[in-house]
Amino acid sequence: MNNDTDIQLSGPFKATDGSGRAHDAKAIRIFDEGYGAIEVYVDFKAPISGLHKDKALISAVVAQLRTVGYKGPDLTAGDPVLQEARLLVLEAPDEFTAFAVSKGWKDLSEDF
Repeated sequence: MNNDTDIQLSGPFKATDGSGRAHDAKAIRIFDEGYGAIEVYVDFKAPISGLHKDKALISAVVAQLRTVGYKGPDLTAGDPVLQEARLLVLEAPDEFTAFAVSKGWKDLSEDF
């Protein structure tokens, strides 16, 4: 993990989807690809394919982020192309930036 671009926000937790199934999440992290936008990655132990728009699952992730200090608006489902079997990618609102900076994130696009 590169600390300049990949920052872990949370360790393991359980997240329940809209069907009531519990999923073991390994971590929530942010990754800067150098274009200034923040995407939030949630790594799961088992496949969660097809759940990237599940409102209950996303709410569980946001609730976990709130336990580590995030106070802004809810995150939303990320681009379907970015989703993987054991990875949930969420879009962060602009208000997430201050929280990300407080955790060590910096906008690498400003370096260009």
